[in-house]
Amino acid sequence: MSDAVFLDNLKAFGLTGQEALIYEALLKRGTMTGYEVAKETGISRSNAYGSLGSLVDKGAAYVYEGEVTRYTPEEVKVFTGKVIKDLQKRAKELEEHAPGKADMSEGYITISGSDNIRNKISDMLNKCELRLYILAESSLLKEYEGELAKLVKSGKKVVILSDDFKLPGATIYKTVPEKGQLRFITDSSFVLTGTLFNNDEDRCLFSGQSNLVSVMKEALRNKIILIQNNLKEEIQL
Repeated sequence: MSDAVFLDNLKAFGLTGQEALIYEALLKRGTMTGYEVAKETGISRSNAYGSLGSLVDKGAAYVYEGEVTRYTPEEVKVFTGKVIKDLQKRAKELEEHAPGKADMSEGYITISGSDNIRNKISDMLNKCELRLYILAESSLLKEYEGELAKLVKSGKKVVILSDDFKLPGATIYKTVPEKGQLRFITDSSFVLTGTLFNNDEDRCLFSGQSNLVSVMKEALRNKIILIQNNLKEEIQL
């Protein structure tokens, strides 16, 4: 792992850029004075001491008092574990005390960016209660193979239209979706439609609006009928 990636990962655990740099230096060198930290990292002494104090407050470092004050790093596993445990506690509190969610069943939401679209796909799969219809490339479906298998195992109806994807227990129709195209319909109630090319330009529309859901269901139904008719013609030939 490069230093840049290591520092970015540390910042994801609540450290500032300077704190991450100092924590990395402590991990490499062990116990250091504030002067040594400043010299090692190139950070001014005043900023170095401020960041060291913050690292101590955040549980990433400890102070050794003596003739000269020294700082030693907490183990990465221990530090990240404490952060994760705290976040899990806070997440539970937020979930328990969050205001009631507004009804979005009749609204339209534009979801931008590949990461956000993938998060919405996971959310739809997790909340699916009865049936799921999907039109997407196999490269995308393979990312959710485990979640799809759980739906099938739990007795949910899973219908997939894709180019080359296998899932025991699911109903699969072989077709070639347009590049990046995806259509997800869950429980005949919610639809996610748009494109996913793995960049920030990706856009999808999510809605529980009954008219849109009906239109998307009819489009997939017609697609399935066309696939079945073409298959019958091939068999006859």
